[in-house]
Amino acid sequence: SLRGSWRLRSGNGSVSLRAEGPGCVHTALLCQGLIQDPYYRFNDVMYRWISLDNWTYSRTFKTPFDIRKWQKVNLVFEGVDTVAEILLNNVTVGRTDNMFNRYSFDISSVIQEVNCVEVRFLSAVSYAAEQSRCHKAHSIPPACPPPVQKGECHVNFIRKEQCSFSWDWGPSFPTQGIWKDVRIEAYNHYHLIYFSITPLFVKSAQQWCLEVESIFDVVSSKPIAGLVTVNIPKLQTQQTFSVKLQPGEGSIVLLVNINKSAAVEAWWPNGHGKQTGYNMTTAFMMEAGCWIERFSKVYFRTVELVQEPIPGSPGLSFYFRINGRPIFIKGSNWIPADSFQDRVTSHTLRLLLKSAADANMNALRVWGGGVYEQDEFYDICDEIGIMIWQDFMFACALYPTNQNFLESVRAEVSHQVRRLKSHPSIILWSGNNENEAAIASNWFSIPYPDIGIYLKDYVTLYVKNIREIVLGEDKSRPFVASSPTNGLESVKEGWLSRDPYDTHYGDTHFYDYSNDCWNWTMYPKTRFASEYGFQSWPSFSTIEKVSSPEDWSYASNFSLHRQHHEGGNIQMLQEIGRHFKLPQSPDPVKQFKDMIYLTQVMQAQCIKTETEFYRFSQSEIINGEGHTMGALYWQLNDIWQAPSWASLEYGGKWKLLHYFAQNFFAPLLPVAYEDKGMLHIYGVSDLHEDHKVTLRVTVHAWSSLEPVCTLAKEGVTVKAQSAVPIYKESICDLLGRCRNCTRESCVITFCLVGEDGLQSPRNHYFLSSLKDAVGLEKTQLSASVSQQDDIYIFVLQTTAIAPFVTLDVGSIKGRFSDNGFLMTEKKKTVVFYPWEPTSVEELESSLILTSLLDVV
Repeated sequence: SLRGSWRLRSGNGSVSLRAEGPGCVHTALLCQGLIQDPYYRFNDVMYRWISLDNWTYSRTFKTPFDIRKWQKVNLVFEGVDTVAEILLNNVTVGRTDNMFNRYSFDISSVIQEVNCVEVRFLSAVSYAAEQSRCHKAHSIPPACPPPVQKGECHVNFIRKEQCSFSWDWGPSFPTQGIWKDVRIEAYNHYHLIYFSITPLFVKSAQQWCLEVESIFDVVSSKPIAGLVTVNIPKLQTQQTFSVKLQPGEGSIVLLVNINKSAAVEAWWPNGHGKQTGYNMTTAFMMEAGCWIERFSKVYFRTVELVQEPIPGSPGLSFYFRINGRPIFIKGSNWIPADSFQDRVTSHTLRLLLKSAADANMNALRVWGGGVYEQDEFYDICDEIGIMIWQDFMFACALYPTNQNFLESVRAEVSHQVRRLKSHPSIILWSGNNENEAAIASNWFSIPYPDIGIYLKDYVTLYVKNIREIVLGEDKSRPFVASSPTNGLESVKEGWLSRDPYDTHYGDTHFYDYSNDCWNWTMYPKTRFASEYGFQSWPSFSTIEKVSSPEDWSYASNFSLHRQHHEGGNIQMLQEIGRHFKLPQSPDPVKQFKDMIYLTQVMQAQCIKTETEFYRFSQSEIINGEGHTMGALYWQLNDIWQAPSWASLEYGGKWKLLHYFAQNFFAPLLPVAYEDKGMLHIYGVSDLHEDHKVTLRVTVHAWSSLEPVCTLAKEGVTVKAQSAVPIYKESICDLLGRCRNCTRESCVITFCLVGEDGLQSPRNHYFLSSLKDAVGLEKTQLSASVSQQDDIYIFVLQTTAIAPFVTLDVGSIKGRFSDNGFLMTEKKKTVVFYPWEPTSVEELESSLILTSLLDVV
């Protein structure tokens, strides 16, 4: 292994320091105290010089084996970021230009007993500019990101994390470094490079089988024969095969039939069953060379993307069937968890992914402007049942298709598919993010006569290259060329549809910041909502770490600097202003904290409304639209501390949206909406069986903790995996029944209660904007905290109805069982789950309780 200590020096040698490998220049400089936290205040711009310089990593190592005894010695980089020349003992052994590729350089003739290895980087920024300059054929837009992003240009000319040159939620830190494992490998005869397992269910035989694929580097000049034994003890399955490895890149594909008398437990998504995996051993016993034994976890599941005609609706369906069962996809979109990948530990990943599962999510889309995630990410998803929609790393841009670029992409795709295809969590490959839409909607103002060449480039890259390789490597899961796309309809239209946002086909992305987000009629009744969202600010405790007191106002330079989406801060103000009174506190810090709170309340309430709309649309067709079978909001996590669409802040703290998601993604949920003066309540269920439940509807006047009236409708059937109307009444009648409530003076809450403890979260429906609410009184909120084993119990008390009651314990790591709720009872118990040791005293002194009327 060449992990550990390296030397790092700047282009002219003026800066020289110790650096960790794997790592990057920025974290090395930070580690040695040569720079401040790159995320602090305006440092993203102050530290631009780092990525404009050309840095060199070097180290010496003794060869721990006798070189003469080995036929082949390789220097292997699992990931180099990005453009570098690799030298061993002053001899150039190779070059790299793709962050997503694995590089293996033959150093058999160069290696000595003591060696010096050098990785000479070229600035990604200057490389991208140079590549763009050399591309004489036609321009490849966009040239640069919008100025508000403070980013670098021509990122589409370099195979590197696209958002590292900036995005509308993230900074520009075009890193350089050895970002994954680096090692020396020496072997004789043959060496195993890739090993993958794909489960297949053979319908005709009603039997599971496994396709076990091994790819070797065979250095012997003649074929090598031998035996391979595959053993899965739990499934009483053992098979031995005689095989022959051909010189060069030898591959073997074995079909292992699972013993028919063994009961195979399938892998299910979170909320639909267990994630059973089986231990499998594969032993290679070859005539020459050493024996190899591989231990793996094998999972059994099937996936189909169903695109079929729907009665009463033009177009086609778009939904996933897992193990033959249609699954409503609930979740979000994943972006890189840090600008500096070496800081993304398995602890970081587990915390974020576990938070997704805890909010009742069953899926995430790994978005195409980041990175193909580390193995650990997919291992955790396999283990906790999070399905992955996997984009290839192309986003919001057109791309070159010259030979060098295509060869690099082909190697990248082939490597990533081989690396990842054994994971049951991955259910779809998708060619790019929004590039079909970019051409269809002509984002880059390409003159009409020139459009043909870009269409051709598009098909060349995503269909003739990426798709061809994916289908060759992996026949076990579906592929779409883009997102959003019209699926089979896009294919029919030559892979580029006229309107990729058509609600009758495929998936849609939808953003609208100018209309009222509480009004469900503004949302598309689509087959599958794969992106939608609203921004909010992260908590004060998160912002505080990277700012100074002069930054703590909504209109400060810092607040503008951190907002990378044009007009974003004003859009949030406008959305808030529709339904809430804007903060007017004379104390600027209090006003800033109130604004942060209101942006989170607004975001949570907007995305709740939109997601509930997608969920209640799953079983109906209205005016030819509906059968919505997926809701992935934008976005799950944050790359730094800034306003964004995320529900989890940088560091993992839950925003109010994430607490709301836990409820709006609940397996059983009543959803209310209003149409032409009628209140409709639907019973939405992801459960596998029908359930008889009671719908309880309570109407409260804002001025009293005693309900004005209650209604219990018994014997309501909530159908399995459906959304069905269970209640309807005109709002006028409802208010009339309830002692002269008005829309402004009353609020409705409702829940479903079944047998054996089956219960939905309690949902709410506001009859007017809360700025118009009559009778709301400022409450005295108090909490007592006690410890019970590893968790903490908060008992809350209120003297009046309190909307959006929020518990915040600052930077103490952990999450509550519920937050941002409407408190209509005197007492409520909330549990705090700590992620690190804390105490009652610490929690009590950090706790801030806020409800809507605390905003002044």
